[in-house]
Amino acid sequence: MAKRYRTTFRLRRLILDEMEAASRVLRASFDERLPWLAGLHTPAEDRAYFREHLLKSCEIWGAVDSELVGIIAFRDGWIDQLYVLTSRQGQGAGSALLGVATTRNSHLQLWTFQRNGPARAFYERHGFVAISETDGSGNEEREPDVLYRWERDRILADQPS
Repeated sequence: MAKRYRTTFRLRRLILDEMEAASRVLRASFDERLPWLAGLHTPAEDRAYFREHLLKSCEIWGAVDSELVGIIAFRDGWIDQLYVLTSRQGQGAGSALLGVATTRNSHLQLWTFQRNGPARAFYERHGFVAISETDGSGNEEREPDVLYRWERDRILADQPS
């Protein structure tokens, strides 16, 4: 039986004026979930990254309650960012945001850190399969990471008739 979540948020595509709020969701979630990497970027750098890079190359969607509680940034075949405030995790926002990307893509890839067990479990529950691991020498954090892949056709083939 599928889990039922009490959802009080709505999903919508975010606009330029919301990039500061989106960058705050990323930073709060990232720093809380990955404290050994906290402080890697300043709030100003995060805002610039959202406004000058992500917004130009990705669709950015948010789960919005009285505030922005989660974000996803994706482009053709890739999820670049997916963060939900830790106080709102487990309530369906991440799954709903991921659903936006999976309905618009036949396959997706994403990177996450090997030590981020909750993220890895989340992606694996949603049909992502680890296809490659690195020692972290190729990312700015110098943190070992893992590449995941999701394919709609494989997910449909795995479902019982």
